[in-house]
Amino acid sequence: MRQLLVAGLTGLMLTGSAVPVPPSAPTKKKNKRKTENAIQIQDPATAWADSVFNSLTPDERIAQLIVIRAHSNLGQDHINAVVKDIQETKVGGVIFFQGGPIREANLTNYYQSISKVPLLVSIDGEWGLGMRLDSVISLPRNMMLGATRDTALAYEYGKILAEQCKRIGIHVDYAPDMDVNNNPNNPVINDRSYGEDKYQVARLGVATIKGMQDNGIMANAKHFPGHGDTNVDSHLDLPTINKTRKQLDSLELFPFRAAIAAGVQSIMIGHLYIPAIDNKPNTPTSISYKAVTKLLREELGFKGLTITDALEMKGIAKFYTKGQESLQSLLAGNDLMILPSTAKGSVDAIRKGIKKGLITQSEVDERVKRVLRAKYNLGLNKPQVIDTRNITEDINAKTDSLRRRIAEKAITLLSNDDKLIPFSPSVTQQKIAVVAVGADSNNAFIEAIKAAKPGTDAFIFTGRQSVDQIAPIVSRIHRDYKAVIISVHNYSRRPANNFGLSLAQRLIIRQLQQELPSATVVFGNPYAIQYFCEAPHILAAYEDDSTTQKVAADILFGKLAPEGKLPVTVCPSYPSGAGVTYKLNQYTTLPTATPESEGLNAQTLLKIDAYANDMIGRGAAPGCEVLAVKNGKVVFNRVYGHYEYNRREPVTPKSIYDLASVTKVCATTISIMKLYDEGKLQLDETLGTYLPFTQGSDKAKLKVRDVLLHQAGLVPYIPFYKDLVNAAGIPDSTIFHNIPGPGFNTRVAEGLYLMDTYKDTLWRKILDSKLTPSQGYVYSDLDFLFLGRIVEQLSGKPLNDYVQETFYTPLGLETTGFLPRERFPLSQIVPTENEFTYRRQLLRGDVHDPTAAMFGGVAGHAGLFSDAHDLGVIFQMLLNKGTFKGKQYFRPETVDLFTGYSSNISRRGLGFDKTEKNNASRTEPYPSRYATGAVFGHTGFTGTCVWADPSTGLAFIFLSNRVYPNGGANTKLSVLNTRGKMMDTFYEAMMK
Repeated sequence: MRQLLVAGLTGLMLTGSAVPVPPSAPTKKKNKRKTENAIQIQDPATAWADSVFNSLTPDERIAQLIVIRAHSNLGQDHINAVVKDIQETKVGGVIFFQGGPIREANLTNYYQSISKVPLLVSIDGEWGLGMRLDSVISLPRNMMLGATRDTALAYEYGKILAEQCKRIGIHVDYAPDMDVNNNPNNPVINDRSYGEDKYQVARLGVATIKGMQDNGIMANAKHFPGHGDTNVDSHLDLPTINKTRKQLDSLELFPFRAAIAAGVQSIMIGHLYIPAIDNKPNTPTSISYKAVTKLLREELGFKGLTITDALEMKGIAKFYTKGQESLQSLLAGNDLMILPSTAKGSVDAIRKGIKKGLITQSEVDERVKRVLRAKYNLGLNKPQVIDTRNITEDINAKTDSLRRRIAEKAITLLSNDDKLIPFSPSVTQQKIAVVAVGADSNNAFIEAIKAAKPGTDAFIFTGRQSVDQIAPIVSRIHRDYKAVIISVHNYSRRPANNFGLSLAQRLIIRQLQQELPSATVVFGNPYAIQYFCEAPHILAAYEDDSTTQKVAADILFGKLAPEGKLPVTVCPSYPSGAGVTYKLNQYTTLPTATPESEGLNAQTLLKIDAYANDMIGRGAAPGCEVLAVKNGKVVFNRVYGHYEYNRREPVTPKSIYDLASVTKVCATTISIMKLYDEGKLQLDETLGTYLPFTQGSDKAKLKVRDVLLHQAGLVPYIPFYKDLVNAAGIPDSTIFHNIPGPGFNTRVAEGLYLMDTYKDTLWRKILDSKLTPSQGYVYSDLDFLFLGRIVEQLSGKPLNDYVQETFYTPLGLETTGFLPRERFPLSQIVPTENEFTYRRQLLRGDVHDPTAAMFGGVAGHAGLFSDAHDLGVIFQMLLNKGTFKGKQYFRPETVDLFTGYSSNISRRGLGFDKTEKNNASRTEPYPSRYATGAVFGHTGFTGTCVWADPSTGLAFIFLSNRVYPNGGANTKLSVLNTRGKMMDTFYEAMMK
């Protein structure tokens, strides 16, 4: 019957007869135009939905809103019950739980064949089909993804979820979990969350959603409004969240706003009692009109499907049963009722609710049509028959590869007090024991350790062993071995009862850690590390599968370097964002050397300390980092002062600074060089050649060469923000929102989000700006805004992605990049200005430049952040004529062309700044008195500079936040000429 219906409906769609068509007899042109307009607005999904809707009885329409439970491992009685609900009640969908791939595929084919309307097939598979089905390998839980902070991996994760689902006939996967888990005692979310950082949850969740939906599967953001801060399992009772609405807006709702803005197609409503949203007693958010309709639909603007969490859960079942839970959910504004106590009873209850006037027929009909349109968009307008051949192999095909890639980026080294890890030859030559706590037998970790260190002995301490059995094991290990590797396995993922870790297990771990050199690897929920926070060397491994175990062994023995960051706080010493990283020898970027070994007088270099301390003492900048590279080796790298004048946070070699205009050379110029090197860009072509949107403006005729040299006639700067604030400096609320949401996702600063379409206005203002070619050389940010757009146009990638993939990752850079808040804790990012112009806050991790901020933090002229070492690598590559560690990035002649003098009216190179041509005779030489004509580099507004001298093999990097706290008004750094004096000191050290 279903095939006939689908075929008939498909035929209607092809002929267009789902919409009334006027007869061929002559009619008035006006009526004909009306009919044509009607046909145009009747899109295929709506036409199909209307046709199906018209074929259903009133009860069958209601049943489209009901989704029932289905298993493939519960026998014939269960199958018969499902068949009855499909054939008699005409339910709209099924959600599969436990079973096997082939059995589920066969049942899906059968259930679809007997259903009057194609079934919406769903699954709650947050970490893939392995969460529910035997024979299927599970992906890691979200918390492990959170440790990677890698949106590319999250997208791939979503893509594999989609591919698995499509292979077995599933249309909706109730994933990802968008809860911010800021309560370590959460019994139900916990490691299902990406972590406690709302920004990371939003970023990774959105990437997963896109990976799923780009590949044809409906994603589902859950559990709205946010289930992360609870200590009650909603499967067992109704959790209460006593937070103010402001607190909810600031934290719990943040990822859901991001998901809505990204186009998530469905949202699941959790069973939560949140008085700030609805204080009616015993009213879970899942049946709250204020939560579902007023907040989610009307305030947040969500247009997709609203879906209840399972209605059989005690969070709602303790208050409503016999179908009343479905009626209440519908009244709240939900579209799909998942797992009600009874399908038929739900239809009856809703029908009676309509009759009583609790909800109108038209409201119910619109929900039904919304569900039917979703079915069409998921391809259910055509028959879908699953081929069961090789289905398990196909589902598992890509899992192991992704698990390994996630493990390599996620495993987090939390403590490495004396740098025991990676094990040095002196350790590996000694006798080592591995103690697998919680294991029942040899596992992949033990085998990997033995393979890396032959002769290693393994001890297994199970969860059944007692405290009395600790002493003999510890005594023997203490006697016969020089070091011990402790691995922790098979503990509970939930916090109850100490995660299932027995007292004996906890005691033997602590005793071994205290008595021998030890490395501890915790395979599972990282919150359990709270019992071992004093361990001298400890790794969080997040999962306990064989792949993760092998990667952990590779890290211990130096085959891989740890890259992960802790996504949650496990104890005060290990907050969210903690994680020790290092580069392995084979990936080391710049080696170090003494100044004397490279021909510099170390005594002369002591003047650097004096200049830095004088700078800080005079209030020119609160701190800085100075790094010098000579002949490819770091000969000087020191930090001075603090992030702010309150002296609370000292500058470290890992401190990340806003580079300001250094972005021009370390991002945009090198990208232009690459495109030129590849023959994709010609210097004497015009902007109009590469940027079609400039056509029709006077900017189209400007040559790329002149733009690089700042002599194209563009104005220096446009203060865009002045048009967007009132006299008191308050941002226009029609252009800015204080939280992200549909149409307002361009982050300008904390609590300030620009209308996304305003970027078009910015470009229009740039195109309309005055052009005066006769002015000669005038330094302009607009030049590099255009150049950044050229990079994006020719590469087909956003500027930040292009430079990351083309330069920063291959060069082994750790910090260089745009949008640092997405990659690093704020404690590592140096604050710039306490700005009162229009952002009205301390800027930390958000770009200082106001124009770059309006472009979302990524622009051709500003937005790059970095530490000093990474900049040293970039400039050493340029000093090497375009090569580094055996990889060629540019042809030598390209480097010579761009870094040499290229203008007869200024000192500029192509993109690079250079010394004045008559530098030695000037009263104010630039950038320093002894800088030669070969020098190239750039200076940044925030108090930064990078310079390289091919004639001496010297690279000089200076990073500060001289604009703190009051912006450009503080010119003391330039007045004191601190940077020039320091640079000259290195030349002086070479003279002696």
